[in-house]
Order: sequence, then C-alpha cells, then structure tokens
Amino acid sequence: MSRPVTAFDEIDLASSLTRRQRGLVYLAIAANIAEFFDMFLIGFAVSLLAAPWRLTGFETGTILACSGLGTVLGAIGWGRVADRFGRKRAHTASILMFTVFTAACVLVPERGWILLALLRALVGAGVGGLNITSIPYVQEFVPARSRGFLSGLASVFIPIGLFLGAMAQRFLGDLIGWRGLVALGIIPIVLLYWWRKVPESPRYLMEAGRHDEARRALAWALEVDERDLAPLPEIEKKKAPSYREIFRAYPRSLIVVASGSFAFILGSFTVQSWGQTLLKDAYGFSAAMVGTLFMLVSVADLAGRLLSAWLADRIGRRPTMFGFGLIGAGGCLLAAAATSGDEGWVFFAGIVVVMTFGDGAFGVLNSFGAEQFPTSVRTSGLGLGYGIGSVAKIIGPGLMGLMIGGGYVTQEVSKDAVRPAFILFAVLLALGGLVYLGAWETRGRRLEKL
Repeated sequence: MSRPVTAFDEIDLASSLTRRQRGLVYLAIAANIAEFFDMFLIGFAVSLLAAPWRLTGFETGTILACSGLGTVLGAIGWGRVADRFGRKRAHTASILMFTVFTAACVLVPERGWILLALLRALVGAGVGGLNITSIPYVQEFVPARSRGFLSGLASVFIPIGLFLGAMAQRFLGDLIGWRGLVALGIIPIVLLYWWRKVPESPRYLMEAGRHDEARRALAWALEVDERDLAPLPEIEKKKAPSYREIFRAYPRSLIVVASGSFAFILGSFTVQSWGQTLLKDAYGFSAAMVGTLFMLVSVADLAGRLLSAWLADRIGRRPTMFGFGLIGAGGCLLAAAATSGDEGWVFFAGIVVVMTFGDGAFGVLNSFGAEQFPTSVRTSGLGLGYGIGSVAKIIGPGLMGLMIGGGYVTQEVSKDAVRPAFILFAVLLALGGLVYLGAWETRGRRLEKL
C-alpha cells in the first residue's frame, strides 16, 4: 500500500517554484552577499587606519583575527538558537546583531583599536549566523530534487560581496574614508523589512508541535488556500538536544562536517587571504594588476560555486565534493611549482584553479553539511561542525604569515614559503574531498528521511 501524500510531498511534487519560494532564495542570497561585503570592507578600512593610528602588526592582526574568532563563535551559537527558537528568528537576529555592531564601529574614537577589535568580534558573531541559519531555512521550503542547488545558491553568490567591496574601496575609499566604508556595512539592515514578511520554517514548526502555523507556512510558500493542502505528516514533537547529546548521537556527521570544513577552509581561504600579497611582493605584479587579476579570481570562484551547487543535484553531493577537492589540490600543486620570478603567471593559474574548485566547493559544502543532521538538530549540528572547522580561518592566515616571516603589516615576502605552503594546502584539499566520501549521500532524499 502506497504512502498517502502529505503537505510536504506537495512541495516535492510541484513542477516549479512559486514566486514566494524564489523570493526566499533571493533573500538568503542577499544576506550572504552582505556578509562578505562587510568582511572585505573591514580589511581595507584597517589598512587605511594603519598609518594614522600608528598600528603595529600585532594590533592590526588582532583586529582582523577577532572578526574570524567571532565568526566561529557565531556559527556555533546561532545554530543552537535556530533549533530552539526558529530559523527565521535566528537569522533576523544575526542580521540585526552584525549591523548594530557595525554601526558602533563607526563611532570608535581615534586609536581605539582594542574597542574596534572587540566590536569586530561581535560583528563576526552576527555574521557567523547568516549562512548557518539561511541554508537550512531554504532547504526546508524547497523540493528535494533541487534542494542542493537552491540551498547552495545562498553561498554561490558570496563572491559578489567581495566584488562590491572592491568597487566601494576603489570609488568611495578616498571620498568617505574608513568610517564611511565601515558604515556601508549597515545597509543590510534593510533586509529585515522583507524577512519579517516571510513565515517560519514549516519543518521547524512541525518539530516544535506548532502544526497550525506549519500549515499556514506551507500554504504561504505554495501560494494555495490552507484548506486545499494535504494533511501534515505525523512528526513527533522534539526538544532540541544539548551539544553533548549531538556529540553522542551524531559523531559521524560532526566529524565529517568539522574536519571537511577545516580542510577546505584552510586549503582555500588561506590562498584567498594571502594570494594578493604573494602576487605583488613575491612575483612582482603591480598593485593595479593584482587588483585586476583578483577580479577575475572572484568570477572564477563564483563560477565554481555555481557548478558545485548544480552538480550536487546531478551526480550527488559526495562525488562533487571529492572531485572539487582533488582538482583544487591540483591547483595548489601547480602554484607550488612556480618557484622563480618569471613564473608568476603559473602561480596565478594555480590560484584560479584553487579558487574555482577548492573554494568553489562552498557552493555545496554547507548545504551538504546541513543535510547530515535531522530537522531537530539541523542548524545546531551544522553550526557546531562548521564552527569547529572555521578555526582554520584563524590558523591558516597566521600559519602562512609564520612561514613567510614578518607581521601582518610588514612582511618580508619571498617565494621560499610557496612550495611547502601550497603542498600543504594540496594535501588538505585532497583529504577534505576524501572526508566527504564518508558523509551520508542525500541527493533527492526527503528531509524527513535524513
């Protein structure tokens, strides 16, 4: 006897997305673009402060490191909040948090680098919740057959944030100064106007025992009368477990998400953060040329993320992550082979491959990570695993700095560190791809079956 059709099945059986479902995806994309727009601008703003504030390398590094530390803590914390109080509430609160503390950064007094570092940690904590809460939110509203691609879109267009930040830096930096650039990070608060118009995730509402609200949310998304919906499936009301219970009940999922995230972040984020410096100071490219080359890198990164999100629903999540890890590792080895001054273009080609595939894997990495956990702990598990892995955002740039020598502001950059560093990154990306072969394949599976 076949299973009766439920209201959740109607999402999977629909031939196309409704206007409201598409709107949810667009909102998630906009929020994550805003995240990287803000994170890019603070890096440039701090570079403007170095001379007038007489910042040491340690002080500049502390300001930048606090943003990464805040992101780690935010990912872990907001994931738990989203499972206890709802995806929508956690997401809107994280937007409010990072915009409010961004506004506070504008008011920091001269030479107030310690206060700026603390505020950037709080901004980072808000930013850390955006991707962690938006991806499960989208997943719980869209069909299983295209869930990988649609939820991955939240991460696909993140490089646009880098591009917009570069545009603001180029055309507005001299005009509005560092405070004006930081103030641009307040703009995403307008997203709250649209977020308040969308309902809570119907699957979260079902887990919380709020069945009437779940029906209204589904009717809203499908743009049908609530009375015409099929019955809701039988789902036992569950209380979000503690982190200790998550460690106990889902060790395999946590290990995959944490170690896989760590490997891909350390292998690609470090390249992203140090690539410009190496091209300029080690291989002799002009600053203008480096800026142009990294605009191309951002386009390649976006293309890679779009490809990985698309392939996730075509060939599966596991082979996509494995393939992108191996090809990204190949890009690292290509960069490692560029050891002489006239091989700058070889090094750049390696960076393009790394960012297209190593960083491009983030078009599916977090959406795949979220699918490793059931609805009751989806954001808690993803936030905890990805938060642990994101420690690489602090370790990676610092490790590269140690290998190169010097501080964050004044480096003695040479090619001596390129070969060992990029061989290490190659090993990490290859291991990351292998780690995801140990994940549960989720292509086309209903969320209730995960």
